[in-house]
Amino acid sequence: MLDEKQSPVEKVNSIHGDVYDDLRDIDMGADGKERPIETDVDVATRLISLEDDPSLPAFTFRMWFLGMGLSCFGAVLGQIFYFRPQTVFVSQLFIQIIAYIMGVVFEEIIPGPTNKRIKTDDTSSALFNLTSTIDIKEHVAITIFASTAADSALAINIFAADDLYYGRQPNVAVGIFTLIGSQLIGYGLGGIMRSFLVYPTYIVFPNLLPTVQLFDALHRGKRIFLQKKRVKFFWIVFIGIFVWEWFPEYLAPTLTGISIFCLAKQNSPWFTRIFGGAAGNEGLGAFSFCLDWNYVGSGGGSIGALFTPLSTLLSLYFGTAICMIAFCAAYARNVWKGQNFPFLSQALFYENGTRYNQLLILDDHLLLDHAKLAEQGLPWFASSQVLTKIGDNLAIGATIVHVLIWYGKDMIEIIKKYRAGEIYDPHLAKMKVYREVPMWWYIAVFVASFGMAMATIYTSKSGLPWWAFIVALMISTVFLPFVITVYAITGYSPNIQTLVQMIGATMIPGNPQANMYFTLYGYNTLDQARGLIRDLKMGQYTKLPPRVTFAVQALGAVIGGLLNYVIMKVIISSRREILLDVQGSNIWSGQQVQTFNSNAISWGGLGNILYAPGGRYSIVPFSILIGLAVPIPFWLVHKRYPNLGADKVVTPILCWTLGYLSVGINSSVFTTFILALFSQYYLRKYRPGWFRKYNFLLSAALDGGTQVMVFVYTFAVGGGSGKVTDMPYWALNPKGNPDYCMRLT
Repeated sequence: MLDEKQSPVEKVNSIHGDVYDDLRDIDMGADGKERPIETDVDVATRLISLEDDPSLPAFTFRMWFLGMGLSCFGAVLGQIFYFRPQTVFVSQLFIQIIAYIMGVVFEEIIPGPTNKRIKTDDTSSALFNLTSTIDIKEHVAITIFASTAADSALAINIFAADDLYYGRQPNVAVGIFTLIGSQLIGYGLGGIMRSFLVYPTYIVFPNLLPTVQLFDALHRGKRIFLQKKRVKFFWIVFIGIFVWEWFPEYLAPTLTGISIFCLAKQNSPWFTRIFGGAAGNEGLGAFSFCLDWNYVGSGGGSIGALFTPLSTLLSLYFGTAICMIAFCAAYARNVWKGQNFPFLSQALFYENGTRYNQLLILDDHLLLDHAKLAEQGLPWFASSQVLTKIGDNLAIGATIVHVLIWYGKDMIEIIKKYRAGEIYDPHLAKMKVYREVPMWWYIAVFVASFGMAMATIYTSKSGLPWWAFIVALMISTVFLPFVITVYAITGYSPNIQTLVQMIGATMIPGNPQANMYFTLYGYNTLDQARGLIRDLKMGQYTKLPPRVTFAVQALGAVIGGLLNYVIMKVIISSRREILLDVQGSNIWSGQQVQTFNSNAISWGGLGNILYAPGGRYSIVPFSILIGLAVPIPFWLVHKRYPNLGADKVVTPILCWTLGYLSVGINSSVFTTFILALFSQYYLRKYRPGWFRKYNFLLSAALDGGTQVMVFVYTFAVGGGSGKVTDMPYWALNPKGNPDYCMRLT
């Protein structure tokens, strides 16, 4: 076992063998058996390899060629998924697997001394700066490059909302510079704070573990029998889930949500609301059994049953139970006149339940017209959406206090060690052989992006004054340490978007357009910083030189933003009517734009009316103050009863899940809960060897295979190529809801 009092350098030197070895001294407990993975040091030294070869090249022709190509591919695919009815993301695992396959193909077509088909002398190989096989540094660089580009830029929300709801189309140049400025400004901010948000050992990022373990399996210890066995296991599972996913996704959609209750009673609206969930915005999915990994798995998000810590998952599912009770109670009691509107919806409504036309309350300059508002009346939200907003704000308050009382001392200590030049992480010790990115690089990125953003808020006629823009950046700066600490330790990323919109509405009342831009720079800046910090941690885990990480992240953000803009314009021009429809279709949906626009209207145009003290939804902003108090009882209980486990309760996620089931397909909740208990409790505690060797690879294979299948499905039969090939109706593909629940919308 490791001595926790040793310095990081001493820990590195005391470890014999690597993670691909069968069993090492470091894995053994006092009883002579393998001990469970329990601490952040266990993760850093027993799950992730400390091996490194500084001579391996990263800036190769292969990296640039595949990185650029997959960046374009990822950006296009990511923007398509943005307009899909499911909340699906292009995961790093998907990009990682495709990059590896293409890298292997590259090995076969590039001439070199080890290429049996096109064998040449060393000169030809050196021309491309290539090793005989794709190395881990190339592979990681390609993955970060492309996955950065695959994240849909938040500025696209503004452009899409302007086009769909206001008939405004920004100048192309203004649009492009807005995208670049808003994407990179967070990168500069994140880089400045990397000393205490990237380097420490307790900054784990659980959702990175499957990705990093896959890198290790594919590139390290290739001649070790166990490593070969792990790679074989990965590809078997990958192929198996790729084949299986065709059943729930296309051939038999009923497998997405098997509800015994709905099968027993198919004409009950309440059964649909409680037990349904296999169709979007239909039900809460209580006790449904889901066989579709597209929903059971992480979907490319930050929370997954096989890699998220058990404390996070238990907090999430306890909060989900509260969510189900709260949604049903609010609707049954007709709170906020919820029975006038759909049970689950993200749209704005008139009191009679018809869709609210926000254009009818705005003047020609897109500002609130009070006379028109008096004629139209204030809009309404579905009761479930109000509870979602309350949960978001509760989580914001809880995040601040949760981080301060549980991690505040650790953060201060880390900053002191960094300033003193101490090394405080085993992987950071290995990274000292590479040149660090100078602080002024990140400052320069921040300043340049600040200039672009300041110029475009005026040339785009956003209505956002310069001082409000600066306030928005200050909000991101203050909240970044709190959000990243919770995200890196628990796997849950708090969302401050509602808070940003509320502050923007207070500062610039009656202006939805300005509120959207305030949200862009107050929320997206933090979101981009979070992405950079996560990828910097991946680089630290895999020993990618920091300057390589910096270069591919910046280029990926620029390329992704440009392609996001082009694809957005194409989809809106060809699918406008479907995107404006509440339900959308099984292929295209404007739900994310609808939600963003509804929030901009309710906050920017009407925030000082709807959410003011005494207003219809005044509880929403007040929830932030309530959230501040939520972590304190758990902290006091832990102080009095330290063995009770109160310190394991993740209060931000407990609050956030009040609105966890407010959107999309919810039939996977029960299945995911059972799987989480099996993986994170049973396997971790009673089968620690299998858990260490295979659990995270299993997650990588299942998520990766599913993502590849969804991509193929989308373009083969799902309409991505312009033509939809519907599966004929049969018992497992019925008309109406796939789970046979009564159709409500």
